[in-house]
Order: sequence, then C-alpha cells, then structure tokens
Amino acid sequence: MTATTQPQKATLYRMVMDKHVCPYGLKAKDLLRRKGFKVEDNWLTTEEQTDNFKSEHGVKTTPQIFIDGVRVGGYDDLRRRFGLTVADPKATTYRPVLALFCMTALMALAVSYAVFENPFTSRAAEWFVAFSMAALALLKLQNVESFATMFLNYDLLARRWVPYSYIYPFAEGLAGVMMIAGALNWFSIPVALFIGTVGAVSVVKAVYIDRRDLKCACVGGASNVPLGFVSLTENLLMIGMGVWMALSTSSHAAAP
Repeated sequence: MTATTQPQKATLYRMVMDKHVCPYGLKAKDLLRRKGFKVEDNWLTTEEQTDNFKSEHGVKTTPQIFIDGVRVGGYDDLRRRFGLTVADPKATTYRPVLALFCMTALMALAVSYAVFENPFTSRAAEWFVAFSMAALALLKLQNVESFATMFLNYDLLARRWVPYSYIYPFAEGLAGVMMIAGALNWFSIPVALFIGTVGAVSVVKAVYIDRRDLKCACVGGASNVPLGFVSLTENLLMIGMGVWMALSTSSHAAAP
C-alpha cells in the first residue's frame, strides 16, 4: 500500500484591505500553490495590523512567506528560493521594442487579410512600418517631458533646437497615421524622411562614433532599451518607408 505524500505547508502574510489588496501577495499565494504547497493565508486587514507585523518580524515590506517555520522573505525571495528569475527594473532590455514590432507586424498582416484576403502583400509591409511609427509615437506621448529629456542626450537637432524634442513624437505619430490611411503624402513622406534621417545620423554619431552608452528614447522616456541597433532600425524604417512611398507616388503620377 502506497503512502500518500502530504503537501508541504507554507504560511503567508499579506495585505488585504478594503481599498488595497497586495498584488505581490496574490502572486506569492499562486506560486506556492503551483509548487505544491498548502498555504496558510493570513490577511493583514488594517494599517495598524500591518505595521505591528512588520515591527514584530523586523521586516519593511509585505507579503512575507514562511516555510517550515523559517522566514523566506517577500515575493522576489520566494522566486529565488525556487530558482526562478527576478526582474531587475534597471536592467537594459529589448523586450518592449520586440513586443511592439511583433504586434504591429501581426496587425499589418491582419489588416491586409481583411482588405485583400491575403496577409502577405506590399501594403502589409507599408502598414507594418506605419503602425510601428504610430505605436512608438504613442509610447513617447504618454510622457512627452520624459521623452524630451532622454532624447536631448543624443539627437543632434534637438540639442541645437530644444523644441524639436517636443515636436518629434507628434510629427512621428501624424506621419504614421497618414501613411496608414495613404493620405496627405505631401506631408507624411517629407516628415518621415526628415526625422528618420536626423535620427539615424544622431544614433550613428552617438553610438558608433562617440561610443556613448545611452538609453534609447524610442519607446518613451522611462525605457531601459539601449541606444543602438533598435533605434537605428526605427529610423531606417522611416527613411525606407518615405523613399518607397515617394517612388510609388511618382509612379502613380507618371502612369497615363
């Protein structure tokens, strides 16, 4: 007869108040259960109760997890105990840009399929660049002041004329929207070519000539994306889009 294995027990203390339920407490509870622990879930329902708990155990934060009567710590400490990674908020990462480009590519394919019943069209490529421009502008526009501050670290035109750092996200966004619609090419093409060229030259000088280690403002002023290949790609895509649309407009105009 096989003896049944009893699940390990863990004790969790977390804030559960009328106006606040600690998200890390919920994460800790979920992680413990997924790892096979039976969780004794203790709620700290008032500020006074929470402060008393912190004072009693000599800790500064909640939640707190105990396994076999030994304090493990908070949610990050629990992840480390299980050999899981803990995100470093200051670490540089390309994930925001990769996620954005993946979504805008899928959007472009979806729209192409909806319009032409074929996701793989030349228009899909145009929409990908235009959607990316609009999405990148949206991220910058969430906090224009923060974007401008980071942008001034490397953009050559903005450092000579500061207002350009505030104009840039609006210009990028409007050009992207016009390119999505295929309208007002007389506006969108020159804007894309101009800001793309200035941006590309600025990145090349800052990163590949001056060898400066900077963060890219391409996804907003709070990003940890390193300045370099990704930002250069953004600018080259805008230049390429501008050239492509200029040639397309010329060919259409020349057609009888």
